[in-house]
Amino acid sequence: MGRKLISHLAFWCVFIIIFTIAWGYSAGIPGGVPVYFVAILMLIPVHIIYFYTAAYWIIPKYLNERSYLKLIFAFAGCSIAIAILFRADEIFIVDRYLFSKILEVNPKEKWQKLEGTIVEQFLKPYYIVNAFEQSNLIVWIAISIRFFKMWYEKKQVALQAELNFLKSQIHPHFLFNTLNNLYALTLSQSPKSPTIVLGLSDILRYMLYECHTETVLLNRDVEILESYISLEKIRYEERLDLTLSITGTLNNHRIAPLLMLPLVENAFKHGCSEMVEDPWVNIDIHILENRLIFKVSNGKTMYTTKNSDAHFGRIGLSNVQKRLDLLYKDRYHFNIYDEEEIFVAILDLDIGLEKATVEYLEKTK
Repeated sequence: MGRKLISHLAFWCVFIIIFTIAWGYSAGIPGGVPVYFVAILMLIPVHIIYFYTAAYWIIPKYLNERSYLKLIFAFAGCSIAIAILFRADEIFIVDRYLFSKILEVNPKEKWQKLEGTIVEQFLKPYYIVNAFEQSNLIVWIAISIRFFKMWYEKKQVALQAELNFLKSQIHPHFLFNTLNNLYALTLSQSPKSPTIVLGLSDILRYMLYECHTETVLLNRDVEILESYISLEKIRYEERLDLTLSITGTLNNHRIAPLLMLPLVENAFKHGCSEMVEDPWVNIDIHILENRLIFKVSNGKTMYTTKNSDAHFGRIGLSNVQKRLDLLYKDRYHFNIYDEEEIFVAILDLDIGLEKATVEYLEKTK
């Protein structure tokens, strides 16, 4: 509420300053800018009444009801009423004030704008048109800004909803596999059971409670990746040949959550699970200044799987691509190489902006 009030006050202050300077230097009334500053203050209530009536009552009321004809008539009626109010403000307050400043310099001066009766002054066509133009100009600028703000806010809400949907599309096969493994190990009273429970709990906590922000700490995202890999290693036991390499400094970097996990998940689900002998996965995480280079490669059978799990795998990769387009547009390279016996995914990501944000927050503590 406070920020909104400040932004509105700032807008009207800017309007007053700009129009005072423009009017004060272009018109011929003695006193210049200071005199017109007072005149603008006399007219500003009309603009304020017009703007808040139109922007916060007429537009929301009839747009939400989709009563477009009523909206047009309401706007037309409001514009006419405000033009009359503006003209009345000029005749009874502003023009008399300006004319008094003219008389201070030249007591015998006459001003054509004030000639005639009140009705005659009201009905002068030139001043009626001028009142309509002046009363609408600033208000339509303000309404345009409000429409842009509304459009931007709706776009951000839609974008966030799409990102949340894409994040939720991680295929949960690992959860079911892990629970099955846990069940089997529990039956045999294996000492590995607590490790699976802790690893699974950490991953679920991360997904449910820590991924609602735009970015997370890179080292935390890598920790979850390592927890996931540990669970898969328990599943495959000694059959799996896995290499995880991390070079560079993870600290002071942030990244959008759950970008890397689907790529690793895909390697296990559509690589290792389909290889009867010698399944292998190589994972490389390399931090080079403000760049993250993430490479996942895995062996695969030479026959492309046609089942539903492969379909979900393609969806997972497609979702990663969509999130990258939304969050890191023009700041990443994502390449996939799908050969007969090997699958490779390489993500080259610029995380410099996120690092700059972290450094700024550290300095302002």
